[in-house]
Amino acid sequence: MFVEREASVGEPTSQERRNIQQNDKRILGNVVQCDGARATISAHAEDAEGAVTGLWTVGRMISINLGSTRTVGLVYAIGKSDLHWNHDGQNLIEVSVELVGEVRDGAEPGARPVFDRGITTYPHIGAIAHRIRSRDLQAVYDLAGRHSVTIGTLSQDESIDANIAIDDTLARHFAIVGTTGVGKSTAVSLLLRKTIEARPDLRVLILDPHNEFAASLPEYCVKVDSKTLDLPFWMFRLEEFAEVLFRGRETVPEEVDVLRDLIPAAKNLYRNPNSGTYIRRGSDALTADTPVPYRIADLIKQIDERMGMLEAKNDRPTLKSLKTRIESAAADPRYRFMFNSRLIEDTIHETIGNIFRVPNHGRPVTCFEMAGMPSEVVNSVCSVLARLAFDLALWSEGRLKLLLLCEEAHRYMPADPRLGFAPTRHALSRIAKEGRKYGCYLGVVTQRPGELDPTILSQCSTFFAMRLANEQDQAIIRSAIADSSASTLAFLSSMGQREAIAFGEGVATTMRLKFEKLPQQFIPGTAKGEQIEPSVDGSDVDLALIVERLRNVPKPQQSMAFAETVDSTRQAGDPDYKKPATAAPRVQPDDDFDTRYGLKPSTFGMRQFND
Repeated sequence: MFVEREASVGEPTSQERRNIQQNDKRILGNVVQCDGARATISAHAEDAEGAVTGLWTVGRMISINLGSTRTVGLVYAIGKSDLHWNHDGQNLIEVSVELVGEVRDGAEPGARPVFDRGITTYPHIGAIAHRIRSRDLQAVYDLAGRHSVTIGTLSQDESIDANIAIDDTLARHFAIVGTTGVGKSTAVSLLLRKTIEARPDLRVLILDPHNEFAASLPEYCVKVDSKTLDLPFWMFRLEEFAEVLFRGRETVPEEVDVLRDLIPAAKNLYRNPNSGTYIRRGSDALTADTPVPYRIADLIKQIDERMGMLEAKNDRPTLKSLKTRIESAAADPRYRFMFNSRLIEDTIHETIGNIFRVPNHGRPVTCFEMAGMPSEVVNSVCSVLARLAFDLALWSEGRLKLLLLCEEAHRYMPADPRLGFAPTRHALSRIAKEGRKYGCYLGVVTQRPGELDPTILSQCSTFFAMRLANEQDQAIIRSAIADSSASTLAFLSSMGQREAIAFGEGVATTMRLKFEKLPQQFIPGTAKGEQIEPSVDGSDVDLALIVERLRNVPKPQQSMAFAETVDSTRQAGDPDYKKPATAAPRVQPDDDFDTRYGLKPSTFGMRQFND
């Protein structure tokens, strides 16, 4: 960049050099020190007319002219060595830059410049430094033809779009981190919209603890909550089922061992009602983890029969305690999504098809709303859903593409292994480590990356870091950045709303960007907030309704469909949140459900059984 002597003070200066033969005295600075990773530039704070230009600012990209190549650097510090401002003459300043890469002109005349993260020729002492040209800045963030979407603009130059490689961002998992109130949920909603437009074959399952995303994606989403969820208990594995029975407390090994023995017998009774308690041995034998239906009544009957045996005298307290737990859970209204079905039948295909949108009927997003659900239920259900997501992608041989988005991810994957639910952690870890090979992707959203399992975070190859105030959280993000732009993260504590620093596989190089502004009605949480008008004396608070919701006792009502089309004016927990009596019947999966995704009814979860 060269300062125009004829320009008046305050007039913006173009970043383009119009003539390569321009006088070298019109430079902004010269390199006076370089150690291979960083360089120091000596410059003047004023222009030739003595006016302070402000051309050097922290966070800006600059370039150092080396003839055929231009080294790109990021300004991370500016200062005067004597810390004294001279009002009578020019002030010499020192500009510290971090070397990011280099830009080379194309081989053909008029070809676009090419950016390379590596540096082949380092700046020499006295090399000319100037503000980066717009063409060079575009080359720095060019994705080299990869499938990309535009999510905002560069913070340095709002005329340049901020693009991400959407396929690499999904396939190698991504994370969005930032303190509360900086716009994480809005950024997630924007990314989902861009992703669905670019990848219409993708199915998305959102674990939404605050019930806010369904209203922000009304045309793409169906929402599922504790009232509309239909996830039978027999689809739970043994440790997931035990988590529900023991209400999140430490399990009793003796009772779990009894369940491990009796659940296969109950499943065998369902498949072969006349076989008695005989358990088939062989390659098609059932286990406590096989997703095959069984009846709670048969399980309790097996417990009663074992209690009546003479040799089970010493086990009767354990059996009685287990029976009480099962009966209590089956009668708990909070678990009605597991035990509400009066007719036990093999509905696994319909359940999976509804949750994971197969077929999607134009709505590829499922929002699982968890607000108000007990923690032990949330843990078990998240474990089941994460496990099913991976298994579906695996057994469909990559034809079914799934994105599991975890809002407040530190709830399910805490850094402390003694906290959280181990099966949920294992299921999500499996997606993080192996999911990209089969088309199952993971999106992590959290405000406390320091409380998140480092194994999960290390598997995310693309980060969108928004404002973070906690020093420990900042250190976690600094350790994740792989290239030479670590100084960019020095701005984490002072970034504005909708601003983020993106780095990793999904971008060409570390990029400070500003997300696009979403319309007000698509911002998560605003649809419900607008309905609530503040009250001075609290006279509009319906305490009776609050207590009714607190007790969570359902009133007799007609059966509800599994999931419903999103109405942005209604949220889970509202008094009118129920399916109208004239609602359309439940949509059955298409006939091509089996052939397109490899989910054959006779082979999913069990071997084919011939009577």
